[in-house]
Amino acid sequence: MTLSQTQRERYARHLSLPEIGTQGQEKLLHSKILIVGAGGLGSPAALYLTAAGIGTLGLADGDNVEPSNLQRQILHTTRAIGTPKVSSAAERLNALNPDTRLTLHPYHISETNAAELIARYDFIIDATDNFQAKRLIAKTCASARKPYSHAGIQGFYGQTITIDPGKTACYGCIFDQTPATPATEPEGPLGVLPGIIGTIQATEAIKHLLTIGTPLYNAILTFDALTMQIRKISIHRDPRCPICGQNSGLSSEF
Repeated sequence: MTLSQTQRERYARHLSLPEIGTQGQEKLLHSKILIVGAGGLGSPAALYLTAAGIGTLGLADGDNVEPSNLQRQILHTTRAIGTPKVSSAAERLNALNPDTRLTLHPYHISETNAAELIARYDFIIDATDNFQAKRLIAKTCASARKPYSHAGIQGFYGQTITIDPGKTACYGCIFDQTPATPATEPEGPLGVLPGIIGTIQATEAIKHLLTIGTPLYNAILTFDALTMQIRKISIHRDPRCPICGQNSGLSSEF
């Protein structure tokens, strides 16, 4: 595709970057990203990816907007309380950039729909808030060889890693796969925390799609908002990993 004059004005700051330029921006306009979860992490990721001109943005979430969401889920407004999150998100994102085609999936990801849903997209952003969904996304992306960004937040602490299945360490290489005991009460998070981590997820998606810079492959980035400590910790693939290891059925080279 050829950028229109309006698009050249909109994406002028991207076009001025040698790492992106016209060719890179056109690639973004052809790309398809799925964000699973239109909440705290998904809000900043969706806003910045839409602003960046991602061609197709999928949003998967089965929840409605609740008053307690508004402290951190900046896609939504007070007026949207009680409405589906994906519909509330679409209203904001369409107003931001009509270049981005939105595909709404008003349901939670599950064993029955994960494979078909993830197969449609080039890159997946895990913006969910529970371990079951995160494990499902990791397993499905591994099977489909779909690159994805994992992130988690709690209290004042956040972490994120980017995975290219079969090539880099994955979610299962790092985290215990035993079922987690659900917390009785939410522990935060600090409202701005998902904004920081979700924005990094959007950055990683763009870097992966354009093959620029050094994505968070084989490294987990952690952030402590209380101390402002940011750490990048190297990790390695685990041959015993139940998702990508030698006995997982995922063909790869160690």
